[in-house]
Amino acid sequence: MNNKIVELIKNFHPHSSYIPIDRKELQEVVEKLYNLMFPICKKMEISVIHRELLSVGKVLMDNISRITSEEFAENAMERFFSEFPEMQRRLAKDAQCYLDNDPAAKSLEEVILTYPGFFALSLHRIAHKLHQLKVPLIPRLFSEYAHSKVGIDIHPGAQIGKNLFMDHGTGIVIGETTIVGDNVKIYQGVTLGALYLEKKLSSVKRHPTVEDNVVIYAAATILGGDTIVGRHSTIGGGTWLTKSVIPYSLVYNKVDVKIKTVKDFEEPNDFVI
Repeated sequence: MNNKIVELIKNFHPHSSYIPIDRKELQEVVEKLYNLMFPICKKMEISVIHRELLSVGKVLMDNISRITSEEFAENAMERFFSEFPEMQRRLAKDAQCYLDNDPAAKSLEEVILTYPGFFALSLHRIAHKLHQLKVPLIPRLFSEYAHSKVGIDIHPGAQIGKNLFMDHGTGIVIGETTIVGDNVKIYQGVTLGALYLEKKLSSVKRHPTVEDNVVIYAAATILGGDTIVGRHSTIGGGTWLTKSVIPYSLVYNKVDVKIKTVKDFEEPNDFVI
């Protein structure tokens, strides 16, 4: 390497902020938590699962303590693992919801191993619990890890009810202050977002509320903290919605589709320039 390159490298100074957590270590933590909740690839003795959870918990607690305090981290882990069994039971029911709703799903194992919506929901429930415990930074790291893996972006602050079914999933965005009720179905490309992105609104509810048993079809956009989608409503594909709708509403765009036949048309001339 020549002297000029060496001098250029010496002029580089990294960003002064120090982030004491280990990103790779935490990504492994959330993957292990998921796999230990659903160890379907291999049979594991319960004692081994407990030992693995203890190891994962220690790594997570160490990282939390680096950005808070040892006392805070220990209390957070006690509360997290006190609710971990219920989280696992809830997710098992969520997986069953996927099996019940998708005719392409043939088994719970298929849902757990291959469905991006279920993976994103599982990591969200983990991240949301840490968010509720006021653990800084790490819940967002977990949600962004899920985002990078399956293309579904759920902020850890979003409140999601029972049996959320995200079919296909790619491109779904659910903002920080969104509230989603029970038995909601969301298809690919849906955005539950904010009308405005001003920093001063950070403590305000900016994202919509979706009540129970709502279906939102592909590429629909629903915006605004005051926007409520009433229970049992259906939101059609490609809809842009910024105001509330009452329960049992059907919301859709009027599309004028024209169909022509080209079977008997003459072939156009082909020019080569």
